[in-house]
Amino acid sequence: YSFCDGEDVGDTIFLIASQINHGKEWILRDEDLSICIAELNMKAGKKALDGCDHKTAYSYLGAALSLLPNDHWKSHYDLSLRLSFLMAGAAKSCCQYDEAEQILRGISGRTRCFEDKLPSYLLLSQILRAQGNVDDAYNTCSFVLLQLGETIPESVAPEASKAMVEDTLKMYEEVYDDDWLERKMEDETMRTVVKFYGAITFLAFLSRSRYTAICFICKAVQLSLQNGACVYTPLSLLQLMGFAMEDKHAANLYHIAKNALSLLERFDVGGDQISGVFMNFYGRIAWHHEPFQVCGDNLRRGFESGLSSGSNLGFHCAFHVIKTAIISGEKLDSLLKEIDYYLHLLKTYKSELMKNALLISRETVSALIDKGEATSIEAKVFNNSSQEPVFFHQAYRAFWSGYTVRCHHYFEKCSQLSGQYVQFNPFVLKFYHGLNSLDVLKKKKSHTTRYKEVVRDAISAMKDAAANSEWNFMNKLRLLEAEQQHLTRHHWRAIDLYDASIQSAKKSGFIHEQGLACEKAGLYFKNKDSNNEKALEYFKQALECYEEWGSKMKVDFIKKKMDGLNMYVV
Repeated sequence: YSFCDGEDVGDTIFLIASQINHGKEWILRDEDLSICIAELNMKAGKKALDGCDHKTAYSYLGAALSLLPNDHWKSHYDLSLRLSFLMAGAAKSCCQYDEAEQILRGISGRTRCFEDKLPSYLLLSQILRAQGNVDDAYNTCSFVLLQLGETIPESVAPEASKAMVEDTLKMYEEVYDDDWLERKMEDETMRTVVKFYGAITFLAFLSRSRYTAICFICKAVQLSLQNGACVYTPLSLLQLMGFAMEDKHAANLYHIAKNALSLLERFDVGGDQISGVFMNFYGRIAWHHEPFQVCGDNLRRGFESGLSSGSNLGFHCAFHVIKTAIISGEKLDSLLKEIDYYLHLLKTYKSELMKNALLISRETVSALIDKGEATSIEAKVFNNSSQEPVFFHQAYRAFWSGYTVRCHHYFEKCSQLSGQYVQFNPFVLKFYHGLNSLDVLKKKKSHTTRYKEVVRDAISAMKDAAANSEWNFMNKLRLLEAEQQHLTRHHWRAIDLYDASIQSAKKSGFIHEQGLACEKAGLYFKNKDSNNEKALEYFKQALECYEEWGSKMKVDFIKKKMDGLNMYVV
């Protein structure tokens, strides 16, 4: 012990602490020595936490607590506070949620001032959220903010939240300069307020409304703009940009988000913060300008960072990984395995976070592969249309299955859900809604006003989106335009646009939408031009794409089309 007292001995501390702990019964006879060895174990536990070895940390921190005297909260208050909080964090990371909650509530009952309770309240809210107790987590953060002198609205009107966003963005433009970048938020209480506003924002989005969440994050950003940046400022800015992007499509919002990322270099940001930053930037903002595949890869990094740091935010990254992978056309069999991996980890970590959303996504992937005939699993999905992407996935499945009426029904429901998960990427939603409406218009002779409106809106949205990211959206724009020209019987324009969509999708690596454009071109030649040989050529390309994608359902559909054409060609 004397060898490492006050020294950094690296990993050797684990060996020293383990050997000394064998003499626990002798150590307990000397209170002064017990405290010293408790501090040694705490040091070992802290080092294990820093190395993301949570089980080892849990063991050493537990040993440290067992060495404290019965009256340790009175006789060694600071040590008891630090050690108990570390132990609660290690227990949480080891999925011992009940034990962690018990420790945290014990801390709250023994601390000498409210400020000492604050870290425990934040960790408690994270534990409650991980267990699916979102309302309790929200109420915990709300209580803290009220105690810190903040006001918590019962509800926030859409107009009020929109005005707050405008005011905050205006403040940013006025304040953001080199002088502001040099300022740091010195007030510890204010930093705590910003931290809790960041925590309650996400909880409000889940349990209250999008507009309440916007209100909270605007307050957090305004505090940073008025008083200088802190370690929580980058995440607050990214959360705000994520909301603002849903209503605005200006490139300067992306620029603000990039500035927020650059702020990270000024602060010592932990893995849980990194996970939240990646989730917000790559899951909600970056795809406006950066390739879907790049976003997906970085979201996986965010997941790994969260998992290694013991943060449940990693599972939110996993949710965005799967959504991004589905719309970017990743191979379905690999995607199914990845979802099952995340579900397995959720079970291992005893967490309900994003489980429902991942199960819904799994149903979609299973349906795309083989209509769920051999790849589905028995798992109960709790449909909560106000918070989960149920309608989007129902519409998406219906589109690829060819059920146009059902698809339109669910896409219409999506458009009525303002600010929910289904609209994490409204451009993709509008693209498939527009394509489906064009399919309906090819068949219907009356009552077509709404469908034409959807098509116009989809093409307009794709033009805006493609202006920022040709990689993600040009193939979609060209396919919508091709189908529109198909409808209006402009033959040569339609052919050129089909080919442009195919080439654009191929360049961007969207194998599913490359196959879709080939399929639509084949159907065009079959139905409108009666050019069966040309139709067969496009169907063969579609077949190759769908086989690479891994959709047996679409492969079978194309083969049936080709069987009929082969007879005519022969």
